Amino acid sequence: MTFPDLLAQIPTLSEGIRGRLTANQPLSAVTWFRTGGPAQLMFQPADEEDLATFLAKLPAEVPVLPVGLGSNLLIRDGGLQGVVVRLSAKGFGSIESAGTNRLRAGAAVPDKRLAEAAAKAGLGGFAFYTGIPGGLGGALRMNAGAHGTETRERMVELTAIDRNGRIHVLSNQDMGYAYRHSSASRDLIFTSAVFEGVPSDEATIRQEMADVVDHRERAQPIREKTGGSTFKNPPGTSAWKEVDAAGCRGLTIGGAQMSEMHCNFMINTGNATGHDLELLGETVRARVLANSGIRLEWEIKRLGEFGPEGAIEPFLGQEGEAA
Repeated sequence: MTFPDLLAQIPTLSEGIRGRLTANQPLSAVTWFRTGGPAQLMFQPADEEDLATFLAKLPAEVPVLPVGLGSNLLIRDGGLQGVVVRLSAKGFGSIESAGTNRLRAGAAVPDKRLAEAAAKAGLGGFAFYTGIPGGLGGALRMNAGAHGTETRERMVELTAIDRNGRIHVLSNQDMGYAYRHSSASRDLIFTSAVFEGVPSDEATIRQEMADVVDHRERAQPIREKTGGSTFKNPPGTSAWKEVDAAGCRGLTIGGAQMSEMHCNFMINTGNATGHDLELLGETVRARVLANSGIRLEWEIKRLGEFGPEGAIEPFLGQEGEAA
């Protein structure tokens, strides 16, 4: 499937832009699941100023979606209309000191690289990022966390650009953080953030990081095409326990499977489509509801147009839940 070329429709869109613009860019190449249709237009801005200029020029009716490292993202087979903004390491990948016990990092920085920089700086409290396979932009948006620590405990403030190209600075309180959630406007694209740690010796931090890596290697299918945790943990229990109790460990639809190793991880066994993966997830949710009465909520973000196999109606979704 391909979309009409936005650059041909809006010839002035590329004028004065220093970043890279690509029409009908396949998104399967940038998601960990390795599935999904194309982006109508992908923009990789050179820097914050370039992004602001582009957004100010872009007609208001054209949808915009930021995509990071693609580790927590399921793109549907029909692709994404509008513009996908993907921040590059060159323009948004720096890490620098921001004062006592603080670091400023670009939104394209991988989570584990922030943990590494913090260790070198003698700052504790970041080891949990070693086990999160994503970028800081996504971590800031969804309050990513692991091993008892969340992004909201480390983030002081962030910089963002709105749909009209205006720059904003948001405090921790402005983000409205909750479990795997923030209430920040979807109109904002995060570009950098300031994080604060606690003084610690590097040897202690390195051991904490090694423990996180060891746990991840023993408990998670990290060498598979996966998107990380599929469902959020319900109150009072773990998603994997409910998936397992419903008999869904190893459940397979097409090329998609709930991992035998960690059954809250959905994997592409080699030839899965976005349709296979989403249908598997909804099947699991239905079986868990029937078994325990618990309505699992997706943690993986599902975006885009359905492909030729048609739409997947949530078996038990609440209104507005599906992306």
